[in-house]
Amino acid sequence: MSDLLTALGLVLVIEGLLYALAPHVARRMMSAAQEMSDDQLRLGGVVATIVGVGVVWLIQRVLAPS
Repeated sequence: MSDLLTALGLVLVIEGLLYALAPHVARRMMSAAQEMSDDQLRLGGVVATIVGVGVVWLIQRVLAPS
């Protein structure tokens, strides 16, 4: 549970940095997302999920073996 809360905290830090350091980029990303179809957004979400799982697996299994 501690790892999950840490991960959620890091997500908030990264997203907060985007809005704090480059709000114009965040606005452009939101505008672009509004123009995308549901299928395109869904595919992006699936790809991001797969990449995220791969990164977590790589860190847990390869870079920090117990």
